[in-house]
Amino acid sequence: MLVGGRLANQTKSARTETAAKVLLFDVETTPLLGYAYSRRETDLIMVLEEKKIISFSWKWLGERQTHVLALPDFPGFKKDNRDNRALILKLHELISSADIVVAHNANFDDKMAASDFVTLGLPPTAPHKTVCTLRVARSKFKFSSNKLDDLGQRLGLGRKAQTGGFKLWKACMDGDLKAYAKMKAYNRQDTILLEKIYLKMRPWMTNHPALKVREDTNKNPPCPQCDKRKLQNKGFNVSRSGRTPRLQCYACGHWPPIAWVRKAWRLK
Repeated sequence: MLVGGRLANQTKSARTETAAKVLLFDVETTPLLGYAYSRRETDLIMVLEEKKIISFSWKWLGERQTHVLALPDFPGFKKDNRDNRALILKLHELISSADIVVAHNANFDDKMAASDFVTLGLPPTAPHKTVCTLRVARSKFKFSSNKLDDLGQRLGLGRKAQTGGFKLWKACMDGDLKAYAKMKAYNRQDTILLEKIYLKMRPWMTNHPALKVREDTNKNPPCPQCDKRKLQNKGFNVSRSGRTPRLQCYACGHWPPIAWVRKAWRLK
Protein backbone atom coordinates (compact mmCIF):
# COMPACT_ATOMS: atom_id res chain seq x y z
CA MET A 1 0.00 0.00 0.00
CA LEU A 2 0.97 3.61 -0.36
CA VAL A 3 1.94 5.30 2.89
CA GLY A 4 2.82 8.99 3.04
CA GLY A 5 3.38 9.09 -0.73
CA ARG A 6 5.54 5.95 -0.86
CA LEU A 7 5.12 2.21 -0.69
CA ALA A 8 5.10 0.71 2.81
CA ASN A 9 8.39 -0.75 4.06
CA GLN A 10 10.36 1.29 1.54
CA THR A 11 12.34 4.40 2.36
CA LYS A 12 12.92 7.46 0.29
CA SER A 13 16.37 7.47 -1.26
CA ALA A 14 18.58 10.08 -2.83
CA ARG A 15 17.99 10.82 -6.49
CA THR A 16 19.13 13.03 -9.28
CA GLU A 17 16.52 14.49 -11.61
CA THR A 18 17.05 16.04 -15.01
CA ALA A 19 14.04 17.84 -16.46
CA ALA A 20 13.21 16.95 -20.05
CA LYS A 21 13.16 19.88 -22.50
CA VAL A 22 9.79 19.93 -24.26
CA LEU A 23 9.56 21.92 -27.50
CA LEU A 24 6.20 22.82 -29.04
CA PHE A 25 6.47 24.05 -32.62
CA ASP A 26 4.58 24.77 -35.83
CA VAL A 27 5.80 25.54 -39.36
CA GLU A 28 4.34 27.49 -42.28
CA THR A 29 5.38 26.64 -45.82
CA THR A 30 5.03 27.84 -49.37
CA PRO A 31 3.01 25.72 -51.82
CA LEU A 32 4.56 23.61 -54.54
CA LEU A 33 4.88 25.72 -57.71
CA GLY A 34 4.58 24.18 -61.15
CA TYR A 35 2.78 23.85 -64.49
CA ALA A 36 -0.37 21.83 -65.20
CA TYR A 37 -2.54 21.48 -68.30
CA SER A 38 -5.79 22.06 -66.42
CA ARG A 39 -7.20 23.02 -63.04
CA ARG A 40 -8.19 19.39 -62.54
CA GLU A 41 -4.75 18.05 -63.37
CA THR A 42 -3.26 16.20 -60.42
CA ASP A 43 0.19 15.67 -61.91
CA LEU A 44 2.38 18.69 -62.66
CA ILE A 45 4.12 18.87 -66.01
CA MET A 46 7.08 20.66 -64.46
CA VAL A 47 7.95 21.72 -60.92
CA LEU A 48 9.22 25.28 -60.75
CA GLU A 49 9.87 25.46 -57.02
CA GLU A 50 9.57 22.94 -54.19
CA LYS A 51 7.61 23.90 -51.10
CA LYS A 52 9.74 25.18 -48.25
CA ILE A 53 9.44 26.52 -44.72
CA ILE A 54 9.11 30.31 -44.57
CA SER A 55 8.13 30.73 -40.91
CA PHE A 56 8.03 28.73 -37.71
CA SER A 57 6.93 29.40 -34.14
CA TRP A 58 8.00 27.60 -30.98
CA LYS A 59 7.63 27.56 -27.23
CA TRP A 60 9.49 25.72 -24.51
CA LEU A 61 7.06 24.08 -22.10
CA GLY A 62 7.22 25.84 -18.75
CA GLU A 63 8.27 29.18 -20.22
CA ARG A 64 5.86 32.03 -20.83
CA GLN A 65 7.10 33.41 -24.14
CA THR A 66 6.09 32.07 -27.55
CA HIS A 67 8.64 32.82 -30.27
CA VAL A 68 8.33 33.12 -34.03
CA LEU A 69 10.81 33.65 -36.85
CA ALA A 70 10.27 34.20 -40.58
CA LEU A 71 12.48 34.88 -43.59
CA PRO A 72 12.52 38.72 -43.17
CA ASP A 73 14.11 38.30 -39.72
CA PHE A 74 17.43 37.40 -41.34
CA PRO A 75 19.86 39.72 -43.18
CA GLY A 76 19.86 37.66 -46.38
CA PHE A 77 16.18 38.42 -47.05
CA LYS A 78 16.92 41.67 -48.88
CA LYS A 79 19.25 39.88 -51.29
CA ASP A 80 17.04 36.81 -51.82
CA ASN A 81 13.53 36.70 -50.31
CA ARG A 82 13.23 32.97 -51.01
CA ASP A 83 16.44 31.83 -49.28
CA ASN A 84 15.49 30.04 -46.06
CA ARG A 85 18.89 28.62 -45.04
CA ALA A 86 19.36 30.83 -41.95
CA LEU A 87 15.80 30.08 -40.83
CA ILE A 88 16.29 26.34 -41.22
CA LEU A 89 19.60 26.39 -39.36
CA LYS A 90 17.80 27.93 -36.37
CA LEU A 91 15.02 25.33 -36.51
CA HIS A 92 17.60 22.54 -36.70
CA GLU A 93 19.35 23.96 -33.62
CA LEU A 94 16.10 24.13 -31.62
CA ILE A 95 14.92 20.61 -32.43
CA SER A 96 18.39 19.23 -31.71
CA SER A 97 18.29 20.72 -28.22
CA ALA A 98 14.89 19.21 -27.35
CA ASP A 99 14.19 15.92 -25.58
CA ILE A 100 10.49 15.88 -26.52
CA VAL A 101 8.97 17.62 -29.53
CA VAL A 102 5.23 18.36 -29.70
CA ALA A 103 3.36 19.23 -32.90
CA HIS A 104 -0.10 18.94 -34.37
CA ASN A 105 0.23 16.63 -37.37
CA ALA A 106 3.85 15.88 -36.58
CA ASN A 107 3.93 13.72 -39.72
CA PHE A 108 3.86 16.99 -41.68
CA ASP A 109 5.89 19.36 -39.46
CA ASP A 110 8.64 16.85 -38.62
CA LYS A 111 9.02 15.57 -42.16
CA MET A 112 8.80 19.05 -43.68
CA ALA A 113 11.58 20.18 -41.36
CA ALA A 114 13.64 17.08 -42.16
CA SER A 115 13.18 17.71 -45.89
CA ASP A 116 14.67 21.19 -45.60
CA PHE A 117 17.44 19.89 -43.31
CA VAL A 118 18.63 17.24 -45.73
CA THR A 119 18.23 19.59 -48.72
CA LEU A 120 20.64 22.01 -47.05
CA GLY A 121 23.07 19.20 -46.21
CA LEU A 122 22.46 19.31 -42.47
CA PRO A 123 23.00 16.21 -40.31
CA PRO A 124 20.08 14.48 -38.56
CA THR A 125 18.82 16.24 -35.46
CA ALA A 126 19.59 14.75 -32.06
CA PRO A 127 17.30 11.83 -31.17
CA HIS A 128 14.12 12.92 -29.43
CA LYS A 129 10.61 11.69 -28.66
CA THR A 130 7.73 13.11 -30.68
CA VAL A 131 4.21 13.75 -29.41
CA CYS A 132 1.56 14.36 -32.07
CA THR A 133 -1.69 15.87 -30.78
CA LEU A 134 -3.43 15.00 -34.06
CA ARG A 135 -2.55 11.35 -33.61
CA VAL A 136 -3.78 11.45 -30.01
CA ALA A 137 -7.06 13.06 -31.08
CA ARG A 138 -7.62 10.34 -33.68
CA SER A 139 -6.71 7.43 -31.42
CA LYS A 140 -8.32 8.48 -28.14
CA PHE A 141 -11.44 10.42 -29.16
CA LYS A 142 -14.17 10.61 -31.79
CA PHE A 143 -14.32 14.31 -32.58
CA SER A 144 -16.17 15.36 -35.72
CA SER A 145 -12.97 17.14 -36.80
CA ASN A 146 -9.41 16.82 -35.57
CA LYS A 147 -8.14 20.07 -37.09
CA LEU A 148 -6.32 22.37 -34.70
CA ASP A 149 -8.90 25.15 -35.04
CA ASP A 150 -11.86 22.80 -34.55
CA LEU A 151 -10.28 21.10 -31.53
CA GLY A 152 -9.58 24.48 -29.97
CA GLN A 153 -13.22 25.46 -30.32
CA ARG A 154 -14.59 22.09 -29.20
CA LEU A 155 -12.43 22.10 -26.06
CA GLY A 156 -13.08 25.76 -25.29
CA LEU A 157 -9.42 26.70 -25.68
CA GLY A 158 -9.55 29.30 -28.43
CA ARG A 159 -9.13 29.50 -32.18
CA LYS A 160 -6.51 29.91 -34.85
CA ALA A 161 -5.89 33.44 -36.10
CA GLN A 162 -7.63 34.42 -39.34
CA THR A 163 -5.47 34.90 -42.44
CA GLY A 164 -7.84 35.88 -45.23
CA GLY A 165 -6.83 32.84 -47.26
CA PHE A 166 -4.10 31.98 -49.75
CA LYS A 167 -3.48 35.61 -50.72
CA LEU A 168 -1.47 35.98 -47.50
CA TRP A 169 0.89 33.17 -48.57
CA LYS A 170 1.17 34.68 -52.05
CA ALA A 171 2.04 38.09 -50.61
CA CYS A 172 4.72 36.51 -48.42
CA MET A 173 6.18 34.73 -51.42
CA ASP A 174 6.36 38.14 -53.13
CA GLY A 175 8.36 39.50 -50.20
CA ASP A 176 5.64 41.68 -48.65
CA LEU A 177 6.78 42.64 -45.14
CA LYS A 178 3.25 43.50 -43.93
CA ALA A 179 2.08 40.08 -45.06
CA TYR A 180 4.94 38.46 -43.14
CA ALA A 181 3.96 40.35 -39.98
CA LYS A 182 0.45 38.89 -40.29
CA MET A 183 1.88 35.45 -41.06
CA LYS A 184 4.02 35.56 -37.91
CA ALA A 185 0.99 36.47 -35.77
CA TYR A 186 -0.92 33.57 -37.33
CA ASN A 187 1.99 31.19 -36.80
CA ARG A 188 2.47 32.27 -33.17
CA GLN A 189 -1.21 31.67 -32.35
CA ASP A 190 -0.96 28.14 -33.74
CA THR A 191 1.71 27.24 -31.17
CA ILE A 192 -0.19 28.96 -28.36
CA LEU A 193 -3.27 26.91 -29.24
CA LEU A 194 -1.17 23.76 -29.68
CA GLU A 195 0.14 24.03 -26.12
CA LYS A 196 -3.38 24.38 -24.69
CA ILE A 197 -4.62 21.33 -26.62
CA TYR A 198 -1.52 19.33 -25.66
CA LEU A 199 -1.98 20.04 -21.95
CA LYS A 200 -5.70 19.25 -22.18
CA MET A 201 -5.06 15.89 -23.83
CA ARG A 202 -1.89 14.89 -21.98
CA PRO A 203 -3.63 13.08 -19.11
CA TRP A 204 -5.21 10.77 -21.70
CA MET A 205 -1.90 9.81 -23.32
CA THR A 206 -0.67 6.33 -22.39
CA ASN A 207 2.76 6.46 -24.01
CA HIS A 208 3.91 9.99 -23.20
CA PRO A 209 7.66 10.14 -22.40
CA ALA A 210 8.56 10.88 -18.77
CA LEU A 211 9.16 14.56 -18.08
CA LYS A 212 12.12 13.81 -15.84
CA VAL A 213 15.01 11.41 -16.19
CA ARG A 214 15.64 9.75 -12.86
CA GLU A 215 19.06 8.35 -12.03
CA ASP A 216 17.96 6.81 -8.74
CA THR A 217 14.74 5.58 -7.20
CA ASN A 218 12.41 7.92 -5.35
CA LYS A 219 9.44 6.47 -3.50
CA ASN A 220 7.43 9.66 -3.96
CA PRO A 221 7.94 10.32 -7.68
CA PRO A 222 6.11 13.01 -9.61
CA CYS A 223 3.45 12.16 -12.17
CA PRO A 224 5.24 11.31 -15.43
CA GLN A 225 2.64 13.32 -17.32
CA CYS A 226 2.41 16.64 -15.44
CA ASP A 227 5.46 16.35 -13.12
CA LYS A 228 3.48 17.09 -9.94
CA ARG A 229 3.80 14.93 -6.83
CA LYS A 230 0.09 14.21 -6.63
CA LEU A 231 -0.07 10.46 -7.17
CA GLN A 232 -2.52 8.51 -5.05
CA ASN A 233 -3.18 4.79 -4.73
CA LYS A 234 -6.47 3.55 -6.16
CA GLY A 235 -6.32 -0.21 -5.88
CA PHE A 236 -4.18 -2.58 -7.90
CA ASN A 237 -3.55 -3.74 -11.43
CA VAL A 238 -3.72 -7.53 -11.35
CA SER A 239 -1.84 -9.81 -13.75
CA ARG A 240 -0.58 -13.42 -13.83
CA SER A 241 2.71 -12.29 -12.31
CA GLY A 242 1.11 -10.51 -9.36
CA ARG A 243 -0.33 -7.12 -8.64
CA THR A 244 0.98 -3.58 -9.03
CA PRO A 245 -0.34 -0.44 -7.31
CA ARG A 246 -2.84 1.38 -9.53
CA LEU A 247 -2.04 5.07 -9.26
CA GLN A 248 -3.80 8.20 -10.45
CA CYS A 249 -2.57 11.78 -10.42
CA TYR A 250 -5.20 13.95 -8.79
CA ALA A 251 -3.58 17.05 -10.33
CA CYS A 252 -4.09 16.10 -13.99
CA GLY A 253 -6.05 12.81 -13.80
CA HIS A 254 -3.43 10.68 -15.59
CA TRP A 255 -3.08 6.96 -14.78
CA PRO A 256 0.61 6.00 -15.11
CA PRO A 257 1.07 2.68 -16.96
CA ILE A 258 2.03 -0.45 -15.06
CA ALA A 259 5.52 -0.53 -16.57
CA TRP A 260 6.23 2.99 -15.32
CA VAL A 261 4.99 2.19 -11.79
CA ARG A 262 7.16 -0.94 -11.62
CA LYS A 263 10.21 0.95 -12.80
CA ALA A 264 9.60 3.95 -10.52
CA TRP A 265 9.56 1.74 -7.42
CA ARG A 266 11.78 -1.02 -8.75
CA LEU A 267 9.11 -3.62 -8.23
CA LYS A 268 9.69 -7.18 -9.34
